[in-house]
Amino acid sequence: MRYADFVHLHLHTEYSLLDGAIRISELIERAVEFKMPSVAITDHSNLFGTVKLYKEVTTAGLKPIIGCEINVTHYSRFEKTKGYYHLILLSKDMTGYRNLVKIVTQAYTEGFYYKPSVDRQLLESHSKGLIALSACLKGEVPYLLNHEQPDQAREIALWYKELFGADNYYIEIQENGLPEQTAVNKKLITLSKELDIKLVATNDCHYLNKDDYTAHDILICIQTGKTVDDENRLKFGTDQLYFKSPDEMKTAFREVPEAVLNTREIAEKCNLTFELYKFKLPEYHLSDGGSPDSYMEELARIGLKEKIGEDPTQEYVERFDRELKIIKKMGLSSSFLIVCDCNRFARKKGIPVGPGRGTITGSLVAYCLGITNLDPLKYHLLFECFLDPDRLRIPYIFVDFCRDRRGEVIEYITQKYGIDHVAQIVTFGTMLSDVCIRDVGRALNLPYSEVDKIAKLASTTQYITIKEAIEIEPDLKKEYTTSEDIKKLLDIAIRLEGLSRDTSTHASGLIISPVPLTDYTPIYKTPIDESRITQFDTNSIEAIGLIKFDFSGLKILTIIKKTIEYIEELNKTIDIDKISLDDRKTFELLSSGHTTGVFQLESDGMRDILIKMIPNCFEDLIALVSLYRPGPIESGMVEDFIKHKKGIIPITYEVIESKEYLNETYGLILYKEQIMWIANKIANFSMGKSEIMRKAMLINKHLEIKKLKGDFIAGATENGIKEHKASKLFDLMTLFAKYGFNKSHAAAYALITYQTAYLKAHYPVEFMTANLSIEYNPDKLATLIKECRAMNIELLPPDINNSDIQFKIIGNSIKFGLEAVKGVGVDATESIISTRGTSPFISLEDFVTRLDSQKVNKKVLESLIKSGAFDLLIKT
Repeated sequence: MRYADFVHLHLHTEYSLLDGAIRISELIERAVEFKMPSVAITDHSNLFGTVKLYKEVTTAGLKPIIGCEINVTHYSRFEKTKGYYHLILLSKDMTGYRNLVKIVTQAYTEGFYYKPSVDRQLLESHSKGLIALSACLKGEVPYLLNHEQPDQAREIALWYKELFGADNYYIEIQENGLPEQTAVNKKLITLSKELDIKLVATNDCHYLNKDDYTAHDILICIQTGKTVDDENRLKFGTDQLYFKSPDEMKTAFREVPEAVLNTREIAEKCNLTFELYKFKLPEYHLSDGGSPDSYMEELARIGLKEKIGEDPTQEYVERFDRELKIIKKMGLSSSFLIVCDCNRFARKKGIPVGPGRGTITGSLVAYCLGITNLDPLKYHLLFECFLDPDRLRIPYIFVDFCRDRRGEVIEYITQKYGIDHVAQIVTFGTMLSDVCIRDVGRALNLPYSEVDKIAKLASTTQYITIKEAIEIEPDLKKEYTTSEDIKKLLDIAIRLEGLSRDTSTHASGLIISPVPLTDYTPIYKTPIDESRITQFDTNSIEAIGLIKFDFSGLKILTIIKKTIEYIEELNKTIDIDKISLDDRKTFELLSSGHTTGVFQLESDGMRDILIKMIPNCFEDLIALVSLYRPGPIESGMVEDFIKHKKGIIPITYEVIESKEYLNETYGLILYKEQIMWIANKIANFSMGKSEIMRKAMLINKHLEIKKLKGDFIAGATENGIKEHKASKLFDLMTLFAKYGFNKSHAAAYALITYQTAYLKAHYPVEFMTANLSIEYNPDKLATLIKECRAMNIELLPPDINNSDIQFKIIGNSIKFGLEAVKGVGVDATESIISTRGTSPFISLEDFVTRLDSQKVNKKVLESLIKSGAFDLLIKT
């Protein structure tokens, strides 16, 4: 195919947040339509969209060009001084990409002042492998020419030419309808000839189609918090900044055709390629230089003896050895050691660690290393659900820590492996339908009540677009067809819906890299707390081969820890990891449905199932966690489970040999592990093949299922099972595969559920006090207070002289914490407690006199008075 002679080299996607409005998928479709050989990305100061664009462009058979529009300051990047110019940088190869990553990273981590900026020294250090374009009207050369400073413009252009090389610096011209652009183009062309620097034609694309101008204008209003009526708002003075066709660009630059042809020249120079999904595993360094494989095995064997006994059965030995072999083969010994080390650090510091999460709970080695806290063989959990050498993907290791102290674990990892090797991960907030409509409504200056009504109508059903909502919601369709204002509002919102809006930090993802992170991903410093996070999201991180550790903060672990502290304050002791899992009192509480505060079981739906099910063993809790999902509920599987458990429906087994794995779920197939076990034991499938079969069933791959069914029946008949029974069992597995849940995850979280139920059953005052002290949500706090009353636990009112910051236990009652009084807050509470010290307040006047009025103001004082915190003081 003959490609077009023009490529856009200055382009802002949606990752130029609230400035660019081009979706990458739509961009590629248009590039293919225009027969362009390459697609470039040059977002403002970031590389957020790099991997997404690279993957989608290469899939489309085109060449990706990775670049960025950076801000260059004349001052040192370390100075807090405003003023910068734009510059376009494009990666020619991996050297250029890595230099660009370092430039963009240091713009955020060292040069951020209102905007991320770089200085000349940084460019001089990282200029290799890059092509530079002089940028738009905000570029230094065009800016100086426009402000009648030709000598300075000439000097700067020559500096850039020398820095990047004569073949790697281009003077950029645009034809966008702006008078100042037209004026400066003549000067730029003259300068190009004078200095022998090639011209390149660009269009500074911010939106895809010309008729997207209005929607983009609204996007700018949303970014700046202005309305369209504001005369002083930021406004692009042209509607030409769209993705123009090659013919349009040729026409616009017919007097300098070489500027168009040079875009192809640049594109041909840019040949960056990524090795996707080639994993870069972190390394656990031993001080004696020993092997991580050997050390991991040593620790795991010690753990096997401690947890299973000095003489484990053959089943445990074979499973343990098989897991070790696979872990070593996949190069994951260091990853296991890193997590083991983090858990040890946390436990040493008194930071609660969860019993496991996700498929890692199916690993015996993880259990022996203390990464998880459930014996996987006892509960028929499978290692192959976590890691199978037949799969290319490296799995995540999930660990839960106390919500309030997770940061200490991350700090420990950062200090141990180096700030250049550890970072959290970015996530992107998008313009969801109701938020998008409200944003657009504000920008259009429409009445709030009207916009609010439309936003609610458009979001009555989840997971549909605004366009779909107009079709299915009659009232919304009526507003759309009868009101010009509403039609305009919705048309613009439809165009902006789903665009990336802002950044935040992934709730649990953490990267630990064997090399400096900036060899692969740029780093972004968050504006709120200045945390260092990757500019690539989870999917992009995985694509470039870095491994994510999933370290989440779980509030319930904090509550468990707090409950135990209250128990110990009363001179009682408890080891939560050694409590009996068949405690009668615990199951009585669960069966009653009185589960406010119990992990995962607080909803009305869960309570209803609990009362109907009457769980009486830990396996019932695992099943409950797995059943309470839309699929099983809508299919009637929950009711069937309860009826099977109670004997209302007889339990039958199509193949009696499957009873070993289906007995605990009363003959029903509930877990994906059950499907795999059955295939393994009944039809001689390897666990890898069992997982392939389960996935084929899950996504209904008919041809693959048909072949696997033949293999299953053949294997089953070899084991003496009649063909028709094997066929029926396979069909039953296929039916239930779409409902199959990860038992490893369910078992680990069921353990936390059981622990919280146990604490509530045996230590109700301590447990409810911990819940009240940890809860910040006023509505949830009100629910907990109501539950205390239902449990006949007396709640004593706040007292300015006897209340602490949090709730506390007095006898069999709970004293209200000052922090929980509405309108008081943490700062005021800490100030009160600190000032009170060992000298109680003797009067309201004494209180007002002693407290800092900036921290304890009139509003706080009124809240305390209304709560009754001064009642005892006034009475005395």
